[in-house]
Amino acid sequence: MTLKNTFVALSQTLLPHHALSVLVSKFTHSEHVAWKNFLTRQIISHYGVNMDEALTHDLSAFKSFNDFFTRELKPEVRPLTTQIGAIASPADGVVSQAGQIMQGDIFQAKGKNFTAAQLLGDAKRAEKFNDGTFTTIYLSPKDYHRLHMPLTGTLREMVHIPGRLFSVNSATTNAVPRLFARNERVVAIFDTEIGQMALVLVGAIFVSSIETVWHGVVTPPTSQTIRTWTYENNTPTLKMGEEMGRFNMGSTIIVLFEKDKMTWNADFTADKAVKMGEKIGQH
Repeated sequence: MTLKNTFVALSQTLLPHHALSVLVSKFTHSEHVAWKNFLTRQIISHYGVNMDEALTHDLSAFKSFNDFFTRELKPEVRPLTTQIGAIASPADGVVSQAGQIMQGDIFQAKGKNFTAAQLLGDAKRAEKFNDGTFTTIYLSPKDYHRLHMPLTGTLREMVHIPGRLFSVNSATTNAVPRLFARNERVVAIFDTEIGQMALVLVGAIFVSSIETVWHGVVTPPTSQTIRTWTYENNTPTLKMGEEMGRFNMGSTIIVLFEKDKMTWNADFTADKAVKMGEKIGQH
């Protein structure tokens, strides 16, 4: 590990992740008009947020900064792929990695892997994805922060796995071992026409909440133990492109498929920018 990576990993490890996230949550959920508008304008300016895509341009329509952050887009600005057999991008963002799950290992960055069992919180749960495919997509503060279905699926199980809240930018991805398998996350397992699909919503520092459309807010509160929900009766089925959840502040989504069920586009590689709904793979 380089000196820079050592410093990044150490500084991140020492931070009081959850305490900072609780503090930031108070600011981002504040409905104080002057503060909310100031913070929103600063983020729009600093990150170059494209408000022409937002359903509303009127900042007064957002109750809080978080309300702006999880803003709805105009339907026409994110057309859903209509290609037969397509896999759609679940989010706006940048591809961190995409490829094969090699003997249970998922590639994080040069010299760093984590296992599917570590990510999903259980070896049996991970068996379905042995030698399957994965992608990791990073959402920056300028991105649209609602998450959508890559493929039509029926919910089988949801798991909340407590953990740290390391930052998930490129610096920490390169520096912190097993980053995504150490951060707090919500795992949703779906049955699809090509087998099981896992959507892993990974929390990060200053991310105060992960929620799904069928459950609402899953975290906070966090917990000391893994929480599991199984769905056998009246199970929700979500169509490709439908909203399935959202992040309050930026983070990462990881998608897993079973072995030999799909392939990523040839140009769907690390550092590629993607938009929700566009074709990223084929089954």
